[in-house]
Amino acid sequence: MTSDTAHSFSWRSIVLPAYLPTLLFSLGEGALIPVIPVVATERGASLALAGLIAAMLMVGELVGDLPAGWLVARIGERAAMIGAAVLASAGTVLALLVPTTWALGIGVFLLGLATAVFGLARHAFLTSYVPARVRARALSTLAGVFRGGWAIGPFLAAGIIAWTGSSAAVFWVLVAACAAVVVVLLVLPDPERVFGAAIRSRAASANPGPDGETDAAHGVWRAIVTHRGVLARIGTGVGLLAAIRASRTVIVPLWAVSIGMRPDAAALVIGIAATVDFALFYVSGHVMDRHGRLWSAIPGLVGLAAGHFVLAVTHDVPGAVAWFTAAAILLGLANGLSSGVILTVGADLAPKANPAPFLGAYRTIADAGQAAAPLAVAGVTSAVSIMAASATMGVVGLIGAAMLWRWIPRYVPARPRHPSPADADRDEGWTSAADT
Repeated sequence: MTSDTAHSFSWRSIVLPAYLPTLLFSLGEGALIPVIPVVATERGASLALAGLIAAMLMVGELVGDLPAGWLVARIGERAAMIGAAVLASAGTVLALLVPTTWALGIGVFLLGLATAVFGLARHAFLTSYVPARVRARALSTLAGVFRGGWAIGPFLAAGIIAWTGSSAAVFWVLVAACAAVVVVLLVLPDPERVFGAAIRSRAASANPGPDGETDAAHGVWRAIVTHRGVLARIGTGVGLLAAIRASRTVIVPLWAVSIGMRPDAAALVIGIAATVDFALFYVSGHVMDRHGRLWSAIPGLVGLAAGHFVLAVTHDVPGAVAWFTAAAILLGLANGLSSGVILTVGADLAPKANPAPFLGAYRTIADAGQAAAPLAVAGVTSAVSIMAASATMGVVGLIGAAMLWRWIPRYVPARPRHPSPADADRDEGWTSAADT
């Protein structure tokens, strides 16, 4: 019996607790996010204010990152995911039952907080229980599951809007999805009780250092100082990639509202684009492994920039809906081509002996870019126009591509063109273990 086969039982016991809740949660989010600007405008918000309300999701995620780490370290992954599902439901119900723009903004912000907790907890699931030799593929699959939920959600939203005639009815999809998450997590065996690795790791990470600080917190500041060069260069490029990705999730629904598209038709187009995005998550990882990180990062960034530029020049032309559809699909294609780049480059750069502090600093930059972009879209839209906002984000994408083109070859080791026999054996072992 190979070691991979020996671990197949553990792998099976992790798949449902890690991936099924992720699929359910992301399905609810994928249904809700396209209708947030629609509901905001129905409640009297301007286009700029609708963009700001939609941006509260990313702001909530950024604000929730550090508390999420503290929470998961103390109560565990499963309990944290259950708490996140409850918080997301509470925010959604608030936004639904109090029909004002401020209640909608608060509800979306709470959903962002919940998303930060849920995301860190599901990441901790795989980090704690999946062997290191298959961790990258497990995380790539996690990204694919998330994209799958986002691909299905808009189609579900389109059907509900067509059936009920109400955009607000879609809010109940997220509530139902969160309830299903709680049921799944309560019914399935808790991996923390089956395996002790996470508990021991959590206890070790929570031990205070000599100055009363946790070792993790102290390590993050040391990593920022030690690796300030690579963080300022590649980290900034990655932050710009995260920014243009986040811009896409806000500007596409706003664009549909701006050109007067029916909500169900807009949700259908967004769902098609999300399906294209989802279909490419494994292709991106394969391309990076075979040809290097630039072959995924640069086409993805250039494609995202091109999609924003197409939107910027086609708002008031005949056939604006057709151009919108084409641009949305192009953005989905580019986002799929860059799937996993941020996680992979971070893993490449992180010190092998103690990667967590560096990755904490690295991820903070990416999250900051993700949170800032929707605010920038809302600000430029308010000051100038939505066309100017789209063009601005296109420029951001080109700058990010130039930075990563310049700095990735310097800092990220090149991938050998021909994997060693040991690598091939590991690949075959992972496949058999995953398929059993």
